[in-house]
Amino acid sequence: MASSKLTELETALHKIIQVFFDYAAQEGNKATLTPGEFKELVALQLPNLMKNVGDLDEKMKTLDVNNDKELKFSEYWRLIGELAKELKREKVGKKK
Repeated sequence: MASSKLTELETALHKIIQVFFDYAAQEGNKATLTPGEFKELVALQLPNLMKNVGDLDEKMKTLDVNNDKELKFSEYWRLIGELAKELKREKVGKKK
C-alpha cells in the first residue's frame, strides 16, 4: 500500500479488518472467529449495535454459511454489511 496518508474510509476499513484478526488470533485458527471469539468481539466492539440481536449462538449460525462453527472473514463481513444497512435505515428515517 502507498505510504500516503489514509482517508477516513480507508482507515475505517483497516480497523474493521484489524479487529477481526485481533479477535481471531486469540484461539484456534488465526483466520476465523470461534464462537467464543465472536461473542467477545460483539460484547466489546459492538455492544450498542448488537444489543437487540438476541441469542448470539443463533446469530453466529445465520452468519456461518458453510456450517463449520467458525466465522471466516467473508462471513464476518456479512455482519458488518447488515449493521451498515441498519445504520443507513436509521439515518434515512431520521431525515423525514
